[in-house]
Amino acid sequence: MNRERYVRTVAYFKNNKRANFWLTIIYKILPNIVFVAYAALLIYCALYKRDNIVEITLYPLGVLIFTTILRVLINEKRPYEIYGVDSVFNKKTKGKSMPSRHAASTFIIAMAFMSVNLPLGIFMFFLSLLIGASRVLSGAHFIRDVLIGMAISVEIGWIMLIN
Repeated sequence: MNRERYVRTVAYFKNNKRANFWLTIIYKILPNIVFVAYAALLIYCALYKRDNIVEITLYPLGVLIFTTILRVLINEKRPYEIYGVDSVFNKKTKGKSMPSRHAASTFIIAMAFMSVNLPLGIFMFFLSLLIGASRVLSGAHFIRDVLIGMAISVEIGWIMLIN
């Protein structure tokens, strides 16, 4: 995303009440719904599917730790730092843009759901796509940040949880 596109996108979502409303829902509320659903999945697996509780607990935790360390080591600047224009939600975090931890976390959760229930996993994957898009549209991340977070989680999820 170049500066001109970034400025136009942020302005659109700041100035259009309906678009801002939906972006707020997806950016701020949807991740919380995914994380609560993941907690419910862990409870369900602890009670009924004990054979994979360790995997669906440890791999998402591992992805969270790995992406947290990776983003500190890489320390890429965020779009609003590079372009000098506040993001839609006036995020102030400096650096640590890549990979997107929200994208990595929600996609590995979707993969955990897929390992237990394919239709729910596909639904969670769709929610993860929305969350990833919201990180870009809000100006908090570049597309590459979200794609790398997604790639890490899908690859680890596919190898460790699905296969």
